[in-house]
Amino acid sequence: MSLPHAILTALLEKPSSGLELTRRFDKSIGYFWSATHQQIYRELGRLEADGLIRALPAEAPARGQKKSYEVLPAGRAELARWAAAAQDPKPLRDTLLLRLRAAAVVGTAGLDADLRRHLELHRRQLAEYREIEKRDFPPDRDAPEDRLRHLVLRAGIDLETFWTQWLTHALAEFAELPQGD
Repeated sequence: MSLPHAILTALLEKPSSGLELTRRFDKSIGYFWSATHQQIYRELGRLEADGLIRALPAEAPARGQKKSYEVLPAGRAELARWAAAAQDPKPLRDTLLLRLRAAAVVGTAGLDADLRRHLELHRRQLAEYREIEKRDFPPDRDAPEDRLRHLVLRAGIDLETFWTQWLTHALAEFAELPQGD
């Protein structure tokens, strides 16, 4: 499970509360590794119990005050171990591809419209990634950590480019299918 490692990464970038982590997941990490608010809080508890993170001392005790967390040396060591470990690629599981396979035996009714919808969603995501790239990665920003973060964004850009091209091709194939299939 990589959620603890995603949280350790985010906390090493900036000590944060659970709410701040949730917001950061929504704006960056969530593009490639999503987690709910509840999952993040549950994992923070586990990481703290395992001695990988700790809650920062509060400036002044207050009821209902949000806890901010930081990574302990053991957490940094675990993240470094995990980052260096070999992992096999995960097989692709996409319901749209499975639905196309099913359409080959039950017909394509309704699928054309959903392919168009998917194409529009991927075009929007691609445009968003390109805006992030333009904003956050100007040519002169080439520190090692920036280059690695940009590489992650490039993966998103390349995947969205693939999907927009593939869906355009799929829609062209649909246009050539005999009507009534």
